[in-house]
This record gives sequence, C-alpha cells and structure tokens, in this order.
Amino acid sequence: MHIPALRIAVQTLSVLAFTATSALAAEAYKVPRLADGKPDLQGVWTNASATPFERPSKFGTRRAYTKEEADAIEKEERGKVAADAAPTKPDEKQEAGALPPVGNYNLFWTDRGMTAAFIDGEYRTSVIIEPADGRIPALKQRERRGRQMAERPTSSADGPEQRGLGERCILSFGSSGGPPMLPTMYNSYYQIVQSSDHVMILVEMVHDARIIRMGGKHGDGKVRQWMGDSIGHWEDDTLVVETIHFRPEQSFRGSSPDMVVTERFTRVAKDMIKYRFTINDPTAFAAPFTGELPFTGVPDSVYEYACHEGNYALPGIMAAEREREKSEVGKK
Repeated sequence: MHIPALRIAVQTLSVLAFTATSALAAEAYKVPRLADGKPDLQGVWTNASATPFERPSKFGTRRAYTKEEADAIEKEERGKVAADAAPTKPDEKQEAGALPPVGNYNLFWTDRGMTAAFIDGEYRTSVIIEPADGRIPALKQRERRGRQMAERPTSSADGPEQRGLGERCILSFGSSGGPPMLPTMYNSYYQIVQSSDHVMILVEMVHDARIIRMGGKHGDGKVRQWMGDSIGHWEDDTLVVETIHFRPEQSFRGSSPDMVVTERFTRVAKDMIKYRFTINDPTAFAAPFTGELPFTGVPDSVYEYACHEGNYALPGIMAAEREREKSEVGKK
C-alpha cells in the first residue's frame, strides 16, 4: 500500500472511531431535569468563538475545518493575545509627529473566543449553515432602506436617538442579547434561569434580561419590546423559542420589524448547549437562513460588565456637533 493511501486509510479509521465515540457519548448522556421533568438548562454559558458569522468565500460550501486548520486558528488567536500582552516599546521609531500606539483593550480582556465552534463532531467554518454557502441571503429592501436613509437627519449626532443602542446602554452591542444571540468582542456570557412557566436569559453585556413565556400566545404587537416578544415550548428535550414583534430600531443585518426568529436550545453534554436559530423575514431577505453555535458551560466567575451610561462620550458628541453647526452657520 502506498504511503498516501495508508495515511488516508488511517485518517478514515480515526474519523470513524471519533464519530462512534461521539455517538456513544451522546447516547450515554442523560439530560438533567427539573422537578417538573423538563430539561435543566440552567447555569452560566458562553458562546465566544473564533468562527465567523458568515463563511469566507474561499471555503465555498465546505462547512467544516480540518482538525489541523482548527488547531492553526487556535494557535494564531493565542499568538495574537500573547503579542498584544507583550510590553510596549516606547523607543520604537514612529512616523513623524505620531505617538506610540497605546490601543484601548488588551486582547486578553476582549475574551473573543480562541477556538473554532465545535458542533456535531465538526469545527465549523461559519455560524451560518443554511444556505449551503454559509452566507446571508440577499437583501430585498435596498430601495426601501435607501428611502429610510434619505429621511433620516443629516447628522448622526442630531440627538441621542441617532446614536447606537449599545452606545446608549439600551441593548448589548452587536446581537449579543439577540435574538439571535451571537458572540461579540467580549462578555459573551449568559445565565439561564428556569421556572415552570418562564425561562429567563440574563445577557452579561449591558445586563439585558430576556423573558421567555412558556406556552400561550404572542401579543398583538401594539407595544413592542426590546428583543421582541418570545414564546417558548418544549419539543422532546429541546426548548423552542419563537420571537416576533421587534422594535424598528433593533434591526439585525438589515432585517425589518416583521422578522421571525426561531431558536432551539438542546443540552447535549454536561458543559454544552447546542444553540440553533433560523431567521425568516420575507420583507428583508430573499430566503430564510439558519445558524448554529455551541454554548459552553462556564465553571469560573464572570467579571461583571458595566455600561458607562451617562459618561462623557454622549454629551461630548452632542456638544461637538452643536459647535460644528454654529461654525457652519457662520460661514453662510
């Protein structure tokens, strides 16, 4: 047998052995249950990951990295942290008049995830798994969005309402609070607390609290809440949550207030919840799309996130814009 063929045979046997072991482990795992018999999802979890939301085009429809590629990603990410944590060199030559770079956060504190997302025996190349290319389907509402932009104030600092929700400490940055709940540059932690008729997910970023009502019906949408209106039910051992009635300010990648997000939480191991979401918004996207992430148990303490509401940034931005407006008036 030629060496390459032997290597392929060994790799195949290794994959088969790994798959069989994983299947046995999954079969042997017994989901912990609450007093009412429902699966216990409680605890503190993180979804931090080095896997990108959309798949880089070079991977095409390839859904998984090889083990070697996943190891290389982890090595690179840890190397970046180590390099960032190294002492600064104030004597390094800088461009004329430039100050030595000081940055903002050390990468250690960003806690952005060092490993590729590992789900169902695969190191995922993207969070999105459907469509097959791992990309968000095309937006249908470009003309509508263009009109919306034209109707907005000319400045993003006309008032606090023009600033981002995260900047105003209303919601977490990115889509950490969700839904869908996705990792951000730091503080991608979630505490799940259950009762017989509610599930609460406390999002560490900005301390968003998602309240999921078990059973019942959605409201009429006349009063819209941040993070939408979430109703949950159990399908076997999976918590299924449907969320609708989003506020227009809480757009996800160009979504409309008509977006419907369906999430599935399945505890697959002592320290892992498999999280799956599907976004359906015919008003905004050409087709639905689905993603998956592992939520990993956190055994250690979580450093509390504190949003700087009322700090100097917002009044400073507003004051600077008013001064700019005065200067523009003076030029006329």
